[in-house]
Amino acid sequence: MGQRARNPAVEPSVLVVISLGGGLGALARYGIGVWWPAQPHRVPWATFTINVVGCFAIGILMVLITEVWVAHRLLRPFLGIGVLGGFTTFSTYSLEVRRLLESGAPVEALGYLGGTVVAGLGAVVLGMVLARWATGTARRTS
Repeated sequence: MGQRARNPAVEPSVLVVISLGGGLGALARYGIGVWWPAQPHRVPWATFTINVVGCFAIGILMVLITEVWVAHRLLRPFLGIGVLGGFTTFSTYSLEVRRLLESGAPVEALGYLGGTVVAGLGAVVLGMVLARWATGTARRTS
């Protein structure tokens, strides 16, 4: 019999910082949703903005903690997985696409569906480029 692959144990401190960060991110997302509620049959701009801003922030964060700083080992789980993971929301995005489709707004639903993906990926790239430019770590091409 072959050896069974084992998952390395997750340190309790990592779980704690992810939980704390996730709570903070989710509270921020909730607050924005209350402040900027979705309108029936319309693109939910609050969720769109939250997801794009979160993607932009993750682009900046990844450059800073992998190319610029020697980051504390708990910073990435706290900010990347916790805060930004709790702030951004794939589940709400999916539900809102479904609601738009069911409400008879297929053009808005498909625009929101594709627009979020394109804008999110663009925001990650833009965040990375701006972070590299701002820190003087832009990669040189050969």
